[in-house]
Amino acid sequence: MPKGKARDDGKTPYQIEVPEEYVLRDEVRWLKTEDAKLFRFLKEVMNKIEPAYVSTYPPSECGIATFTRDVLTSVAKYTPFSKPTVVAVKRREEIEPYGRVVRAQIMRDDRQSYIDAAKFLNKSTVDIISIQHEYGIYGGTQGEYILDFVRDLEKPAVATLHTVLLNPNEDQKRVLQELAELCQVVVVMVRMGRQILTDTYGIDPKKVTVIQHGVPNVHRVSTNAVKRALAISDRKIISTFGLINRGKGIEIAIEAVARVVEKYPNALYLVLGETHPGVRAWEGEAYRNDLLETVRRLNLENHVRFNNRFLSLSELVRYLCATDVYVTPYLNKDQICSGTLAYALGCGKAVVSTPYLYAEEVLGDGRGVLVDFRSPEAMADAIIDLFDNTSKKEQIESLAYKYGRRTAWFNVAIDYLDLFHRVMQAAGVRKDEVVEAKK
Repeated sequence: MPKGKARDDGKTPYQIEVPEEYVLRDEVRWLKTEDAKLFRFLKEVMNKIEPAYVSTYPPSECGIATFTRDVLTSVAKYTPFSKPTVVAVKRREEIEPYGRVVRAQIMRDDRQSYIDAAKFLNKSTVDIISIQHEYGIYGGTQGEYILDFVRDLEKPAVATLHTVLLNPNEDQKRVLQELAELCQVVVVMVRMGRQILTDTYGIDPKKVTVIQHGVPNVHRVSTNAVKRALAISDRKIISTFGLINRGKGIEIAIEAVARVVEKYPNALYLVLGETHPGVRAWEGEAYRNDLLETVRRLNLENHVRFNNRFLSLSELVRYLCATDVYVTPYLNKDQICSGTLAYALGCGKAVVSTPYLYAEEVLGDGRGVLVDFRSPEAMADAIIDLFDNTSKKEQIESLAYKYGRRTAWFNVAIDYLDLFHRVMQAAGVRKDEVVEAKK
């Protein structure tokens, strides 16, 4: 067995000890009580962890690409003398002007490319590999080519799962089961994901940990001040952002807005983001055109606006800060992660959402409002209720912002560093040994 694999052979107990869930922290209180322990830990890992990330990566217009950049950037702030590495996954026909952090590329549909990438990392000074997993970003049946990559790795790997299906088909289940077997640890972003992996996929719960989706470190600002800067100060703003596809249920939100404007004629719904590139390649702008037709049919031209671009972080935060009510009308109950919802919480927004798995967990305890799937009536009633009840809306915003602060990227980065550290220790990987071996 290659050095660093440290896989469970079914005969000996699994050796890595990771928390079932990394506990949310209030950063101010936590630092006051745990600062000595924290800084001893950071001193130990600061120059001894050199991670590589396998994922799509900006400028690719993809939520997972953005997530990977945010994890990398946040972890790098605690390891200033280490060199992060990205192995970017792309389609062969695409030309992406990557930055220097991308040191290798995987051609999505070229199986040999995955093996070559593993060989590259095996020869590098990288200590640990962080794989971002979503079926669609890798080649082969249900993304199975990523398994070739992990099989050939001689260094420990962890996989962050962006999709955990409650009712997978045979191939989806097979791929995720084998990925979990090959990796030292798998990460999910909500507790329910851990339960599904155990119950549906039969994955050893000791190999699964929960690390929350990170959010930008945004300080609360006056919504009215941002509205004035955007020339929408006279409007009540409802918004949705992200790459657009049919699963987002935006047509439901548009129908809800038609009911909202009957009581609040100054309501304005902002649909922020372009059509998902994969959707655009498959059906062009058919879905967006359907949405535009719905707007015309309901005479909402003055109440719905589209911004057909992939927004920068600063633009996105600006629009979120101008938002009165954020909506995620998603149609898929199984959705286990939503970066857009995480960001809305990070900005302290009152959220109305359908009860997909991620929303159920993060909007619990009064942090948001859940409404039935495919019910514009219920969504409209919830939005109107928040517009009517300022104190209720402010209470939700306060709880959302407090939760968002606890999941800020600077906290999530520490969780990933702790996980990397534990996995490297269990796998017997020591940075000084790796460097010495390279001399």
